[in-house]
Amino acid sequence: MRRNYRFLILIALILLFAIYINIPTSPGIHFAGINRNFTTRLGLDLVGGVQALLEADVPASQTIDPEDMNIAVQIVDNRVNGLGVSEAIVQPAGSNRIVVELPGETDPEKALATIKQTGLLEFVDMSSLSTEQAYALETKKVNTDWVPGVSQPSQNIIPSPSPTDTITSTLPISLGPTFHTVMTGAVLKNVYVNSNAGGKPTVSFELNSEGAKIFKDFTSTHVGKVLGIVLDKEVISAPRINTPITGGEGAIEGNFTLESANALALQLKYGSLPIPLKVVTSETVGPTLGQDSLNKSLVAGFIGMTIVVLFMAIYYRLPGIIADLALLCYVLITYAIFRFIPVTLTLPGIAGFILSVGVAVDANVLIFERIKEELRSGKSLSQAIDLGWKRAWPSIRDSNFSTLITCAILFWFGNTFGASIVKGFSLTLAIGVAVSMFTAIVVTRTFLHLVLDNINFTRHTRWFGV
Repeated sequence: MRRNYRFLILIALILLFAIYINIPTSPGIHFAGINRNFTTRLGLDLVGGVQALLEADVPASQTIDPEDMNIAVQIVDNRVNGLGVSEAIVQPAGSNRIVVELPGETDPEKALATIKQTGLLEFVDMSSLSTEQAYALETKKVNTDWVPGVSQPSQNIIPSPSPTDTITSTLPISLGPTFHTVMTGAVLKNVYVNSNAGGKPTVSFELNSEGAKIFKDFTSTHVGKVLGIVLDKEVISAPRINTPITGGEGAIEGNFTLESANALALQLKYGSLPIPLKVVTSETVGPTLGQDSLNKSLVAGFIGMTIVVLFMAIYYRLPGIIADLALLCYVLITYAIFRFIPVTLTLPGIAGFILSVGVAVDANVLIFERIKEELRSGKSLSQAIDLGWKRAWPSIRDSNFSTLITCAILFWFGNTFGASIVKGFSLTLAIGVAVSMFTAIVVTRTFLHLVLDNINFTRHTRWFGV
């Protein structure tokens, strides 16, 4: 009995935490350095959004390095998650394409523009220019000596343009001089949006040790000169170096809005794409059909749950009612896990969850049938519960582990292009099966002992359907 009460306390604590997570207005967890909000994430098929196909924007004769494509997929994945998109799906398609799904995205043009931009940041030596000439270059394209594939060019490969390489007033200077790249965004350690003294948005950055040394050496020897900040060969800012910058920190100032500053910070924070991308196709998926499907799925789930609860209560009587309570615990815990991870619920994912309810009930059916056999053989109720559970356990274990193995195979298969629909199904089913094993091993057994151990079975056989 002491063991049962200990398990009951454990179950109560888990249920209280699950209820806290499941509350729609739950404030989340924000203490001891932990910042986690709890939300129910719905997939593209339920809330709508954007679906796009990106392709490497290179000549047809050029061979694409598979490693570059893998890096591009990772960077795109980081960027879309940085946009705050609800569990976006990013996966390769063939050797030169990437499929992107952005559930809940309301501004597809801005999102896709941020995703496909190369995001190559260069700090360019413009010492040969006057302040007026440098300002005239902002938003214009320039030539730099950075070579793709060289993440950090040497500071002394190509000298800066000499004063004789003058800039005429006919800008842009597509045929102008080539400016020397002092360092690229590869040395960035952190990037974030800030504001200057005038309240205008800026993009602040921190450099790693290598970048901090290069920046210190260059700014110390070029006080009063212009340092151009170039993104994808376009000058976004051309400030004058007033004092040496030795701390490895700085800020990019320009005509930024808060949105454009956030977009730039996002591009720089998650690295530059090794290859340029273009949008081949894109479509906006409306949520109307998804909402209708979600409503029908919820109704189907409610009807199925009601039938299961009634069947267990009518056929197994008192143990069935106890199983219904355990099933309620199962639903609360499983849904809390979905919100805590969080798991993106798609229609296949909801189907996997509903199927896992049947798996959870199946374990109780096996236990109760074994208990009834032990009661018919003359065992006491307490002995029947223990023996029934022990003899049902091998079947529960083997069937559930077989299901988990199948879920692992489906999840692995879902990583391939065109088969992602089974990924959500396998994940929700696997979580449901794991939780059902906990409820069968701990919850149902504890409830049975606490409720039935003090009942005289010989006087109440009808309560057990025997």
